[in-house]
Amino acid sequence: MDDGVRPGTGHLMLISPERVFYAGLLGRPRQRTCGGFSIYVALHGDLSLTQAHGVTRGEMAVISPYVPHSLVSDYPTIIHVMIEPETVPVAALAALEERLCGLAGAAMAARIRGAYEALRIAGRRDGFTTSEFDTIFFGEHLDARRTDPRIARAIGQLNNVTGAAVTAADCAAAAHLSQSRFLHLFKEQTGVSFRAFRAWKRARHLLHFVNEDINLAHLAQDIGYPDSTHFSHSIRRFYGLKPRAIFLGSRDLAIYRGDASIAAEAGLRPGRPG
Repeated sequence: MDDGVRPGTGHLMLISPERVFYAGLLGRPRQRTCGGFSIYVALHGDLSLTQAHGVTRGEMAVISPYVPHSLVSDYPTIIHVMIEPETVPVAALAALEERLCGLAGAAMAARIRGAYEALRIAGRRDGFTTSEFDTIFFGEHLDARRTDPRIARAIGQLNNVTGAAVTAADCAAAAHLSQSRFLHLFKEQTGVSFRAFRAWKRARHLLHFVNEDINLAHLAQDIGYPDSTHFSHSIRRFYGLKPRAIFLGSRDLAIYRGDASIAAEAGLRPGRPG
């Protein structure tokens, strides 16, 4: 991994199981349906966000997880911050959205752009905590969501980038639950079905490899897709772009990964449901 942003570009990404910060090309995506809570910030000019209830335009746009939307930017490069919703209490995420969309929105957008500028100039090494990420971009640490340990273990498996395909039956057996009870508890704890959650995490795994010269068919198998067709359809659904287009636009992207302890922890703190 390069120790800093690659020469001649300011394109970079910070990624951990809990968070993503991306500053790079938007491309020309079709409708997308990200599984993360998404904050888009314009580097110059404005953004236009289109969803079911209409179009909004401004320097920042916020969209809830799994909500279909499309995005157009006045400038080719944008900032996209993603929070995995199962890692933050619902009330804390709602409070953050209120800040972003309220009177503090302009200041929040300026803070995120300023944090990016500092990263672009100074670069960084691999290794960051979720608390550090939140403080850099939001000015505060977001509370961690407490999750039933059985569901936290299942999510840990799904967050494993290099792991084997994960099934509901396997997770249910590991949790000593019937499959129907496990699926019910999983949706109760995460707010989304196991199938939808797994589909998003598979698509999210792609982000770890987008600046590499890699065979896409082999990558599809490595991150859990049964074949290239399913891989391509899933990536286009979540990101609005074909896999090849994403890789072509990410050749100069510097990627910095979170602490190994975060990856091992799988992005969740087991405990009482929060």
